Amino acid sequence: MKKVTSWNLYFQKQMSDPELRGLVEEELKALRVGVQIAKLRQQTGMSQTELAARTGMSAPNISRIENSPSQNMTLGTLVRLAKALGCDVEISLRARRSADTRGLKAAKA
Repeated sequence: MKKVTSWNLYFQKQMSDPELRGLVEEELKALRVGVQIAKLRQQTGMSQTELAARTGMSAPNISRIENSPSQNMTLGTLVRLAKALGCDVEISLRARRSADTRGLKAAKA
């Protein structure tokens, strides 16, 4: 059984507000790669069929990438899509906060 924390209670309370819930869902949606690809494609005035032709993929595959939040793709596929859209792929890695740092902050709160 999952332990109920103060954070969980706070999160549940905040998400019960329909307006805030909508904002959070929109932000999460914008983070998905497929949504970013769809926006770039639309900004260039390209159809899914045109993007498929430029990448050597099928239009249904482009649709799956754009619309399925759990759609996995290889880095090679992402690079092909970016190139067809006139973009570069940028990947950054950031150090995680250590467990000790998180524990200290939680203890101070």
